[in-house]
Amino acid sequence: MNTPPKALRGTAALAIATVVLTGCSSSAPDASTGGHTGATGLPYEHVHGLGVDPGDGAVYVATHDGLFRADANGLQRADDTGRDLMGFTITGPGTFLSSGHPGPGEQVANPLGLVQSTDAGANWTTLGLGGEVDFHALEVSAGTVFGYDATTQVLRASDDGGRSWQTRAALRALDIAADPANPAAVLATVQGGVASSGDGGRSFAAPTGPQLAYLSWASDGTVYGLDPQGAVFVSGDGAASWTPAGVVPGGRPQALTATDGALLAATAGGVYRSDDGGATFVPMT
Repeated sequence: MNTPPKALRGTAALAIATVVLTGCSSSAPDASTGGHTGATGLPYEHVHGLGVDPGDGAVYVATHDGLFRADANGLQRADDTGRDLMGFTITGPGTFLSSGHPGPGEQVANPLGLVQSTDAGANWTTLGLGGEVDFHALEVSAGTVFGYDATTQVLRASDDGGRSWQTRAALRALDIAADPANPAAVLATVQGGVASSGDGGRSFAAPTGPQLAYLSWASDGTVYGLDPQGAVFVSGDGAASWTPAGVVPGGRPQALTATDGALLAATAGGVYRSDDGGATFVPMT
């Protein structure tokens, strides 16, 4: 990947570093929730991923302190492990992929590698790379699983559901996105903007566009981006150009996921939903 100009590197590095450092901070456990409590009183410290279960439409929130479910009944804990769930994606009804670190007292590999749940997060099994890799971002595109390996700062890909992996490009990224229908098209948020790949993440062009922190590629081909201040950007041409939309409330952004007809975003203030392409948001938690 080409290196961006020095002036861009400095500004972008500061913006992305702020998001990364706050997203991995820690605080004292809260006994009433069995984990940490965020600054706004939420039962978790911060969010690493969001997803919608296509089976029942429930929103799942992967956090530093375990998995939560947000539905008409409010926010409820979906597992009892308290795992630090980093990369997270939903691949089918009740079927989740994640990575990260064990919960308190768990006797499993650290880092987790790639783990899978087929019962909506109640139980997890290791698919591969246990004790080796901490994926901070996970994407699935037409049967290919992409993971950004924060341990070695490389993009990895698997064509067999996450059991064996190929090493793709080395890059310093915060988030990745893949075209759901075309595994050749991959994006990454890096210093200087968004870097694009047309060969499945084997190489990336120099970054362009706004400095974004998080990305999500919707099934209709629209790409959504969230900058370090919570502003939403939208692209209809695979990140070649961007249009500003709205701003997510709640302060510093933590995660972004586009679903059919909705955009979900997590910030320091909670989880928010937009049904108008990111122009306006309403709180879910």
